[in-house]
Amino acid sequence: MTATIGILTGGGDCPGLNAVIRGVTKSAIRKYGMKVVGFCDGFQGMIEGNYIYLTEEGVSGILTEGGTILGTSNVADPFNYYVEDENGGSRKDLSGTCMQLYEELGLTALICVGGDGTMAIGARLSALGANVVGVPKTIDKDVFGTDTTFGFDSARATATEAIDKLHTTADAHQRVMIVEVMGRNAGWLALESGIAGGGDIIIIPEIPYRMEKIVEAVNGRIKRGRRFSIVVVAEGAAPEGGDKVYKKEVKKSHDPMRLGGVGHVIGRELEELTGIECRVAVLGHVQRGGTPTPLDRLLATEFAVKAVELINEKRFNRMVALQGSRIASVEIEKVMGKQRTVPPDSDLVSFARAIGTSFGD
Repeated sequence: MTATIGILTGGGDCPGLNAVIRGVTKSAIRKYGMKVVGFCDGFQGMIEGNYIYLTEEGVSGILTEGGTILGTSNVADPFNYYVEDENGGSRKDLSGTCMQLYEELGLTALICVGGDGTMAIGARLSALGANVVGVPKTIDKDVFGTDTTFGFDSARATATEAIDKLHTTADAHQRVMIVEVMGRNAGWLALESGIAGGGDIIIIPEIPYRMEKIVEAVNGRIKRGRRFSIVVVAEGAAPEGGDKVYKKEVKKSHDPMRLGGVGHVIGRELEELTGIECRVAVLGHVQRGGTPTPLDRLLATEFAVKAVELINEKRFNRMVALQGSRIASVEIEKVMGKQRTVPPDSDLVSFARAIGTSFGD
């Protein structure tokens, strides 16, 4: 009997998702003779019964494309699904609907491609009887259990290029340029793009900042004859003893509060305290788009092949992971409720401090 496997992409998009879809489809069909079902718009597709059968021809040419041909959603948690009603809306558990479709399609397993939220949903579906294999993706590099995720390298390259370009305009106008990057509660993207782009001050969630220290760093550069400063800020950064900045609430999402705006907060305060013109560049969703880097294409393909291999070996309810130079796997339950954040005493932070980078502390 031919095995049928499902695949969906959940959460925010990032470069490399199509490479995973391609890798899963090609290896499942070519190596194991499996059928592959793709659910549209993440778990939304399972809830609504919206799916397609994937073929080698159908995934031809998508390796280099950003986004996801299946679509995705970060508001479709089947265990806590927002439904509009006469009272304005309520949340319902529609996980049973997903399991019913899983059984109707006769799936051997479901591959869930996503970040920590998608992994958590996958783990809960596995507790209901689904055979789940997780593939970690995020530009934030915050999924626990893996050294990195595909999508991160592409976002890091985009952020670094932006920082590179902002150097010249900052220097020309003798300004402080503040670059706000994504990352949620993890500072990996700000830290690594900040170092690679030559940021003078890097502000990350793991190291609460003090405004007087940022002022001190900027004034110190002026005294040394430097006419400008580049400040790289992670969206989840917060002052010592203060709160994170949120830009909006998305009611339909299981995680409704959206980070954003800390760059403008720092810019206003810094300009008032120093009298130096500060400009803020919020990179936003440009970090999620575009063609994946070669590294992300490779990692996504390796993760995809490993996921299908785990299914063939009946090693379910695991997440593929990069551990050192090896593609391995971890129990998906051990990923739930955890985030991989930057250790404040990490080598990378120490290296940055050694070359004079300030962390505002």
